[in-house]
Amino acid sequence: MEFKKFKAATVQTSPVFLDVEKTIAKAISFVKEASSNGAQLIAFPEVFVAGYPYWNWIMTPVQGSKWYEQLYKSSVAVTDEALKPLFQAAKECNIHIVIGINERGDSYGEIYNTNLIIDNHGNLIGKHRKLVPTWAEKLTWTSGDGSSLKVYDTEVGPIGTLACGENTNTLARFTLLSQGELIHIANYISLPVAPPDYDMAEAIKIRAAAHSFEGKLFTIVSCSTISQEIKDALRADVPNVEDLLTRKNSAFSGFIGPNGAVIGTPLIDDEGIIYADIDLEKCIQPKQMHDILGHYNRFDIFDLRVNTAPTRKITFIDNHEEFNKK
Repeated sequence: MEFKKFKAATVQTSPVFLDVEKTIAKAISFVKEASSNGAQLIAFPEVFVAGYPYWNWIMTPVQGSKWYEQLYKSSVAVTDEALKPLFQAAKECNIHIVIGINERGDSYGEIYNTNLIIDNHGNLIGKHRKLVPTWAEKLTWTSGDGSSLKVYDTEVGPIGTLACGENTNTLARFTLLSQGELIHIANYISLPVAPPDYDMAEAIKIRAAAHSFEGKLFTIVSCSTISQEIKDALRADVPNVEDLLTRKNSAFSGFIGPNGAVIGTPLIDDEGIIYADIDLEKCIQPKQMHDILGHYNRFDIFDLRVNTAPTRKITFIDNHEEFNKK
């Protein structure tokens, strides 16, 4: 049995607001930098392509409606030409990519919060749609379904991903663990509009540490930042946007080991790219103490059932029978 060792990278930065082409170009520049430094996996923030609906938090739903329309216009389908340069970069740089997008749905005007999993051959091997948009996000995204709760076998190891608040969902996390997840990508957005006593950076770290410690695996966290460009864009509708979208300890990006401890020095609020050496063999020994997928569970007592069927919006039934008349 081969135990993979590789270097991983995670990015903490902002997209080029509502500009798909420029955001993809920015992502590719990080991909090339990470590859040149020996990384075989790189993680990007939630809905990095191409922006987060901050207006939901600082405007009324009526005020934010025009911004929803702009977000939809800058959403992408996984088959769009705009994404192909990113797939090509993964292949050319021999690197795996996990990145968040605003995914255009089948229904006109429908958007999903989606994470893409791209392998080092440039293939889109999976996508995960956020199961439950958090709080004000319900004004923007449609809920995903259980069909995307999957773990993907790759050349660096089994990868799973959840977006932002759903990393709090114990059952969703266990569903990934039960499929052999050893590398978890948790991506987030900076949220300075959280309640005053809520330390977003600390909350992100706690969630990542909990998953790593419980599952004895590596968690890679990538969080976005709020650029001055984003604040300037929203200022016409919210004059005090600077005060509302500026707060320390709003973003955390880094690596958590199977013991629940932070690896190296994380990025808190600052933009940049950081690296960690991942050795999946380190996931073995901690299981001797607590293996919630094996000896440290009671599956004769607990029975988790997960509906992995894609949501069906409509079922057509035709009971009409035609008889041939002679």
